Amino acid sequence: MKAFLILISSVTLALAQWPLPKAPAVSGADGYVDIPNAALAPTKNGTYRAVFDATRAAEKPTDLLPALNMAGSELNALAATNLPLANAKFAVVFHGPAVDGILDEPHYKARFGTSNPNLKAIAEMKKSGVEFFVCGQYLAAEKIAPKSLTPDVTLAADALLVLIHYHNQGYAALSF
Repeated sequence: MKAFLILISSVTLALAQWPLPKAPAVSGADGYVDIPNAALAPTKNGTYRAVFDATRAAEKPTDLLPALNMAGSELNALAATNLPLANAKFAVVFHGPAVDGILDEPHYKARFGTSNPNLKAIAEMKKSGVEFFVCGQYLAAEKIAPKSLTPDVTLAADALLVLIHYHNQGYAALSF
């Protein structure tokens, strides 16, 4: 019985109460929980440069693309800690299966039978200065018409050249 009580006490101690995550910048992306006294927390003097390599499709058509969720969650980290979103210098480049997630509303609905959840996230992120690109080589190889995509994404010659460009400017390359 004593061992059982110790086990129950241990489980209770392990279940700490955390505040709910906040998503003030990109409502559809994962929220952020401010962790007091945490190492490497966002700072007002920090500049966060990242290029998100978007290759993976969402698990379900109603979910955000993984790269958009991750970029959005990092914007939420800054916003939830009252830091300027101008501290984030983000770019997202789409190629491979992730391109389905940037279809415009009519094409997405025709293909998946539901509204495109990525369009709102892209619009919210663009307000924060995030740049979006799609790989022209992928579109050409798959015979995807650029006009079937959201106009919020810029047609680039090649996704890898976009990644190299941003890497050469000191951006961290993050793949999702």
